[in-house]
Amino acid sequence: MRNAEHLRVPARTVTGVLLAAGAGTRLGLGPKALLPYRGRPLVESVGNALLEGGCREVVVVLGAGASEVQAAASLDRFRVVDNAEWQTGMGSSFLLGNHAADPGSHLLIALVDQPGLTPETVRRLLAAHRPGRVTAAAYRRAPSDGGLPDTRSHEGDAGRGDCVEPKETAGGNENTQQENRSRQPGFARHGNNRGQAGQLQRGHPLLIDASLREAVCATVTGDAGARGFLRSHPDLVDEVDCSDQSSGEDVDTPDQLGLLQ
Repeated sequence: MRNAEHLRVPARTVTGVLLAAGAGTRLGLGPKALLPYRGRPLVESVGNALLEGGCREVVVVLGAGASEVQAAASLDRFRVVDNAEWQTGMGSSFLLGNHAADPGSHLLIALVDQPGLTPETVRRLLAAHRPGRVTAAAYRRAPSDGGLPDTRSHEGDAGRGDCVEPKETAGGNENTQQENRSRQPGFARHGNNRGQAGQLQRGHPLLIDASLREAVCATVTGDAGARGFLRSHPDLVDEVDCSDQSSGEDVDTPDQLGLLQ
């Protein structure tokens, strides 16, 4: 009952896009979609989290080893598309996922190599989302490690350390609006906290409003997805603290395989 009351964005209007086309060359273990996680391929776990968190449907974008992934993983709950151009960069998967999604849906972009994604993280993003904006999961960095690893080039990366300043909106002063929203579970107030211990770092998933899809896709190129758009429009981005759900890290290198435990 609580979840239904908190969902501002009806689940039927949100399509999850799971980017799972990567070859995992740095890991050397084959496609990341097939990394073992709790006895099953990782792509199943992340896709299920999107559905269980409130997405109406999930589009899984495969690429490297697509036939192998489909043979090994149970993907019947999802709509699967094959990116034949996955080697051109992750941006092509972003665009393919956008094209496959219902034109009127908001997009929730997720990465297949993020085993810590939970249904609660998805619910939290849907609950915090506001029309015409982008809502991003954010995670508190450990003071000792300087933040989340900056070694990845994934679509939807919103950049690191960007802040959103309060501004006047058609609905009133955003300071007041943010005060009300700050009472929601996980809502992160933006502020000038660059360099401070415990600072939030923007990550995934990323909820893109349907009204922004065309503008975001116009900026997608190569190995970048929404990153360029979000860096150009930080005033349109809201961060939601999901640190209690996971660290927000993804599995890129062998020393991160512990995230699969």
